[in-house]
Amino acid sequence: MAIKRLLYVMVGVWLTLTPALAQKKIQVDICVYGGTSAGVIAAYTAQKLGKKALLIEPGKHLGGMSSGGLGYTDIGNKYAITGLARDFYRRVGLHYGKFEQWTFEPHVAEDIFKDYVKQGSITVLYESQLKEVKKQGNRITAIVLENAGNPSLPNTIVEAKMFMDCGYEGDLMAKAGVDYVVGREDNRDFQETINGVQVQHGHQFPDHIDPYKIPGKPESGLLWGISKASLLPGGTGDKSVQAYNYRICLSTDPANQVKITRPAGYDSTQYELLLRLFQATPEKRTLNDYFIMSRMPHQKTDINNRGGFSTDMIGMNHGYPEGSYAERQRIIKDHERYTKGLLYFYGHDPRVPKELQNEMLKYGYPKDEYTDNGNWSPQLYVREARRMVGAYVMRQANCVGAEVVKDGVGMAAYGMDSHNCQRLIIDGQVKNEGNVEVGVFGPYPIAYGSIVPKAAQCGNLFVPVCLSATHIAYGSIRMEPVFMVLGQSSAVAAAMAIDARTDIQNIDIAKLQQQLKSNPLADGRIMDILVDNDDTQHVTHTGSWTTEAKGGYGPSFFQADVTATTAESTVRFTPEIPKNGNYTAFLYMPKVKNLSAQSKVTVFDGKNKKEVIIKASDVVVEGQTSGEWVSLGTYALSKGTTASVELSTRQADGTVVADAVIFVPSQTGASK
Repeated sequence: MAIKRLLYVMVGVWLTLTPALAQKKIQVDICVYGGTSAGVIAAYTAQKLGKKALLIEPGKHLGGMSSGGLGYTDIGNKYAITGLARDFYRRVGLHYGKFEQWTFEPHVAEDIFKDYVKQGSITVLYESQLKEVKKQGNRITAIVLENAGNPSLPNTIVEAKMFMDCGYEGDLMAKAGVDYVVGREDNRDFQETINGVQVQHGHQFPDHIDPYKIPGKPESGLLWGISKASLLPGGTGDKSVQAYNYRICLSTDPANQVKITRPAGYDSTQYELLLRLFQATPEKRTLNDYFIMSRMPHQKTDINNRGGFSTDMIGMNHGYPEGSYAERQRIIKDHERYTKGLLYFYGHDPRVPKELQNEMLKYGYPKDEYTDNGNWSPQLYVREARRMVGAYVMRQANCVGAEVVKDGVGMAAYGMDSHNCQRLIIDGQVKNEGNVEVGVFGPYPIAYGSIVPKAAQCGNLFVPVCLSATHIAYGSIRMEPVFMVLGQSSAVAAAMAIDARTDIQNIDIAKLQQQLKSNPLADGRIMDILVDNDDTQHVTHTGSWTTEAKGGYGPSFFQADVTATTAESTVRFTPEIPKNGNYTAFLYMPKVKNLSAQSKVTVFDGKNKKEVIIKASDVVVEGQTSGEWVSLGTYALSKGTTASVELSTRQADGTVVADAVIFVPSQTGASK
């Protein structure tokens, strides 16, 4: 009996210890959950600042939407994109032989994110999803991860001083007990005007599209994709989530194509409404009438939603934000099947107008993209899921400049944008509901308080992606470059909080802002020296110039119409060069009406002057931006303010613009 009792005890001890022994434990300074663009930049920043970082990605790829097909970058105003986010687009430019580029192929973006990981010596855990969050008081002590492909495998425990939720879903935030919302606020909640239920003209069906399977017969049932819900009063809050889709990368290069075939589970009845849209709009006979067909390098696309019926799977994602991992996978597969089916439908259903069918047949999936995922993006465009209710809530007033925060740690400049949330019957017709597209006043600051929780709820968690903002303000902020900026800001703040041994709500915001400005690449290198026309300390002008608020770089730009005066007008940009070295000067050229065929620029390096002629025909604007940087040449410059760039209206034959100049050190030149 004694021997048997001893065996029972030994087995009991073994069963108790084995799970703990099987679990892997990792200890780091900063734990970043989510390998999105924000996550990669946050982890890279932390490593460069001397903190040990761990990057956790539930999937198999890095970069999120930036490598998942969204190559037509939503910019708003390049002035708002700073630090390592700007560095990313310069690395893209380097790949394509340009200074900066904001349109790119998916694999190019992912390779660059992998380079950040390599250069930052970052440890990455792939296929690891959040299972549990452990807390003591208001601080996270550890998170428990499970294998995304096989949750029965041993878990991994990660202990860290600071945590960051850089996922699109806000899972870490939610499991940490931080307040959040899903859906749309009522306009009355934050004194807004374009939140809540909105029936507008954008991406809408024309009038008189019948919603029933047999037109005019409600008893026949609704066509696929139409909700039975009733329309609530305008501005009413609800739990609806704006539509998700895939940003589709296709190729028109026959040598780089995989044929678009009928997907498993294909159901042509999902596209009956599209047939009625074809009938109602016979004048629309190009794919660009039904999709936003943005061209990417090497004959590829970034295709987005357009019109009443397109790539947005309206209303089919409402269970995603709070769904289990299994439920989300079902929704993702439904979106993939719908989208692949839509492409196949265009190319092969005999009811599709021949012009559209023939055009679609010129496309195929690119052989050299997503090679481990059937040439299809692994990243669904999760435009919005959970949104934190943090120390500060960004809202419409911030976007339009009515309220300006003082603790800004990044900027946004894109319009307040929401895709449709529902497809309903309104007055007997099919209508989409939820689309909003309203511009903002210009680049505006994003509060530090919007990326941190309330102090009582968590003192060591940053949320730079599912940040604290109303639905409509989030629609302006939720752009990939901005997420990267906020990821970097979070990492710098995390390092400061570790060094000060304090909660993140207690750090010195002015010191954080200064560090972001003085160390934009997080490694001490000088990024560039900017002289914007609004900088009265470093810009002087003569003659007649008007100030334009939209369409330039930063808050404004100067403009002179030589047809209105014959007198010469000039603008001189004088940089403060921090260190002797070779610098390349770039002039920002916005495209405006009646732009002069050429503009005269004089570069003074402190000793000699050089005249540079900028031809308007050479300024090719690509992507969602107002202008491009034009090189003025490379110069050996001395520390101080002896160098200058002067723009003149002399011999111009149209409008001359003076906006901004940057001086970029050569790789072997200046450094701090």
